[in-house]
Order: sequence, then structure tokens, then C-alpha cells
Amino acid sequence: MTIVVLTIVIASTILFNFLRKEEVKRVDILVTALKFQQEVKTPSLEIQALLLQIYSSNTTIPLIILDKNDQIMEHKNIPQDIESDSVKIVALAKKMAKSYTPIEIEIVKGNKQIVYYDNSPLLNNLQYSPYILGLFILSYFGFSFWFFRTIKKTDEGYLWAGLAKETAHQIGTPLSSMIGWMEIMKLDDPDSEGVHEIEKDIERLRTISERFSKIGSVPELNDTDFNATIQENYDYLKTRISRKINFGLHLPNYNISVPHNRILMSWVIENLVKNAVDAMKGEGSISMSVFERNKNILVEVQDNGSGMTKQQARNAFKPGYSTKKRGWGLGLSLAKRVVQEYHNGDIKIAQTEVGKGTTFRITIRKA
Repeated sequence: MTIVVLTIVIASTILFNFLRKEEVKRVDILVTALKFQQEVKTPSLEIQALLLQIYSSNTTIPLIILDKNDQIMEHKNIPQDIESDSVKIVALAKKMAKSYTPIEIEIVKGNKQIVYYDNSPLLNNLQYSPYILGLFILSYFGFSFWFFRTIKKTDEGYLWAGLAKETAHQIGTPLSSMIGWMEIMKLDDPDSEGVHEIEKDIERLRTISERFSKIGSVPELNDTDFNATIQENYDYLKTRISRKINFGLHLPNYNISVPHNRILMSWVIENLVKNAVDAMKGEGSISMSVFERNKNILVEVQDNGSGMTKQQARNAFKPGYSTKKRGWGLGLSLAKRVVQEYHNGDIKIAQTEVGKGTTFRITIRKA
């Protein structure tokens, strides 16, 4: 694209310079005719006709002829609004002298006329045409790139939404069966600890299925007790991760009211915690903190795992990118979509260092 634009600009510049030289040649011919007219006192009728034709053929090039005292002798093709104003005509002639060197015509000894000229209006407009054309082409390619990128992004969104809804549907069938067997197990031993734990996991599977079913649709932000959402996730995840991991939570001692979707926000938190667990290879410490800054609520998930390189941090939220041998690399990508598109917030890597750990930060505007 850049080569095409440069080629057009260069070609147009060459054409402009060629036309400019041709106009200078026409002025030289006209000045030569004027000199001949001054030198020959009694030219023949044929020569007079030729001189008149040369002078009349100039219908575009601005021309002003002054004597040595700046008295106007002749002018042609100048703006109509100054044709009757001698001061402005002289000023225009001096301005023309900055573009082209005036040509002197010797009349008699000690007397002369000075010819001032400039580009024709067409040539003046042509000198800007390469840049206008280049800008138009760049705008066209820029719009095309944006348009096709938007279509691609929309198609990808439909694909992920369809995949998520199909996953929710597939999970739903065995989940219904598990719920039925769970009820039968509760009849045999309703107080069994194992039964209660399995019941929690079934409820979690129900939540996961609901999460997937919400992808592609606009979720309702009906939940407001942000502390309760974070606490609920912490309580569940703490019992499901390795006991070799020291998992801590720091919540403010006052209620935080933030419109959010509890199910989707839980998904985001779970993704960040699971990434932290993987980064520590099942052993270390994770700290989850919630605090207020200006008009925003911040959630930070900090681990002391393997950390990331700068390149890994740049690519962490890209769909399909993963540093792990297993997984599809969609967790952080979907988490970013949930926070940015559904909650008008932001999620980023606040700090990371290889061998020392990573801190993810969620920012959501307070109600």
C-alpha cells in the first residue's frame, strides 16, 4: 500500500514539474514575441497576426507587465476582483516574483518593461493532487482494513458464542442425570460428607453450564454485593486447590456495591486463580485483595509463581495463546471479554517478573 501511494505521488510530481516547464516555455515564447514587437517598428501584417495569436493563446497563465517605475503596462488572467485596483495588481506582481524570476524587456536605452508571471490555476491545483490522492488511497485502505477486521472479529464472536452454547447444552444432559443420582444417594445417607461435597461440585457444574450459556448474550448486572461474590468464590476455590498453596483473601470491612453478574464475575476470578495455581506448579502462595481507588473497585490476584516474560505478558489475553501444554488458551481471553464488554471495566497484568510471580488486576467502576 505504501509503495502504491509513493508511486502515485512521485508520478504526479514528475507530471507537475513537466507541465510547469511547459508553461515557462510558453511565457518565454510570449516574452520573445513582445521583444520582437518592440524592436520591429513596422512589422508585416502576417507577423502582426502571429504576434496577436501568440498573445491571445495565453488564456490561463497570469501575466503582469510593469515599467521600471512599477506603472502597469499590461495584465492578463489575473483575479477579476483586483483588475481595477492598481495597488493590488502591483502587489500581486511582487508576489509572483517570489515564484519565478521576472523577465526584463529592453524598450529603448534606459527604459524597460518587466514581465511577471505565475503558475496557471490548473497547475496550482495539480501540485496538491498527489497528496490528496495519496490521502484518499490511505483512507480507503484504512477503512477496508477496519471493515474486514470488524467482520472477522464478529465472525469469531459468533463462533465462540456458538461453541459456548453447545458446550452448555452438552454439559446439561449428564448434569441432569448426576442430580438425579445425587438425590438417590441422599436417601441412603443424607448426612454423608461425601454427598455434601459432591452436591457442591454439581452446583458448580450447574454454574459453569450457565456461564457458557450466557456467552454471546447481554448479561444482566443484577448483583450488587461485590464482597459476597468474591467471598463465595474464595470459599469454594480454597477447598479445591492444593493444601500446599497458602491462599489468602483481603476484603474491606465495609460493603462494596458494584453492579455485576455474579456468575460471569466468578468465572473471571476462577480463571485468574487457576492460572496462578498453574504458575506455581501446585505449591506457593496466592493473595486475593479487593480495595477502592478513586471511583474504581480493584481486585488483585497475586502469586509467587514462575512469572512471565514481556512477550508472554503482551500475548497473555490473546485467544489461543497459552504457555501450558494443555488447554486451549481461551481462559484469559474470555475473562477479558467478560470484564471489558459486559462490565465496562478493565483487566491487565499489573506486575510480573520471571521467577518472582505475577499480579493480575481487575478494575471496575463503582456504582
